Amino acid sequence: MPEDEEGIEAVRDKMERAAQLILFKRHREPGAKSWELKQTLGKRYEEIVDMLDQELQRLGLTIKEIQKDEDKPARYYATMKGHPRLSDRTFGWRIDDMACLTITLAYIQSKRGKAPIDEVKDLLQEKIPKWRVDQNINRFTKMGYISEEEGMLKMGWRADAEIDQKEMLEELLSKEIQGSEKE
Repeated sequence: MPEDEEGIEAVRDKMERAAQLILFKRHREPGAKSWELKQTLGKRYEEIVDMLDQELQRLGLTIKEIQKDEDKPARYYATMKGHPRLSDRTFGWRIDDMACLTITLAYIQSKRGKAPIDEVKDLLQEKIPKWRVDQNINRFTKMGYISEEEGMLKMGWRADAEIDQKEMLEELLSKEIQGSEKE
């Protein structure tokens, strides 16, 4: 019996360490890379992450595994499970900034994952001033929602982790269809 308790305690300690690695920001990006988890938790780190995910789901969070490139290690993030409540949706963001982010991500996605930065800026400048467009593009880049390479914008790590891109496009397209039916 004491051996079982020691085993349970060891798993609990590993889950606590996994939570520390995944939930707290240590570098520029939050979360932990697969090799960090493997080094800290051992070969069976995926089982520990799954157990932690089950615990976090009770709190309305979930752990997502994002692998950008095949040659790079996967990264694990803790994000909200499901959608936030209507009263929580802005999280301190201005509504026009949220609209800019949505437009930017939808446009990048419509261009098969990469869009020229000038086209995105021109699109956004139709509705908001240039200084605000530049400010938003810089902020979205710093926050990890988009990244820039050689004059092209693409989805960032945070967009992959936090946003269900397929659902976002379905919602946007359904709003367009509903709007055109009323006319």
